[in-house]
Amino acid sequence: MTDPRARLPEFHRYLDGLVARATNCSLGRWDGFWERNSYSAVKLETDDAVIEKMVYVLANPVAAGLVRRGREWPGLWSDPGMIGGEPIVAERPTVFFRELGRMPASASLQPCRPPGFASDASFRKRLGEALRDAEDRAASELGREGRSFLGVARVLAQKPRAHPPSGEPRRGLNPRVACRNGWKRIEALQRLAEFVAAYKEALESWRAGVRDVLFPPGTWLMRVQYAARCGGACE
Repeated sequence: MTDPRARLPEFHRYLDGLVARATNCSLGRWDGFWERNSYSAVKLETDDAVIEKMVYVLANPVAAGLVRRGREWPGLWSDPGMIGGEPIVAERPTVFFRELGRMPASASLQPCRPPGFASDASFRKRLGEALRDAEDRAASELGREGRSFLGVARVLAQKPRAHPPSGEPRRGLNPRVACRNGWKRIEALQRLAEFVAAYKEALESWRAGVRDVLFPPGTWLMRVQYAARCGGACE
């Protein structure tokens, strides 16, 4: 996704809250739905990084040993073939949402190629080839371990409250940028370090009572919640 208007945190807060309430209602549960940690927003510095992360998401059901191809996943799956085609239209669920509420009866989503790629056709071809390679590697790895895919029927038979016996590793790295090109990664990390330094300096001035201090472009919380001034595209 792209965020030209710098509203990603606001969007995630709204989306995550809505999904959590609606899903809990449909399952008849009241517990916390998401982990307490913040979402991970990783800036993708190159075309290769964009392809790599999209493949990671699309091939995730295969890498997890659930289905042989990502397109077989019975849940939501963003088919690369939809890029540049007809929009995805989703009807409003009958659970949780009021029939006469403010939510629209349906919503549409138009999948489109990320910035930096020449055409829809070339992007779909490149993404599709990389995805098939990743799926084949995952299948080979599963075979070497003597395991087989769970399959659609057994996936659908899983209980909503079930969980794996082993927990996910904790306290690992939380990357902010993704790029295999060493120099570009260094440049991106340097820009991030400069932003953090400028933000800390502005925050110290704010805490000292200077209300006209200028925060660096990319500032969100201080700009949205406290109406702080923000330079560049934030203004």
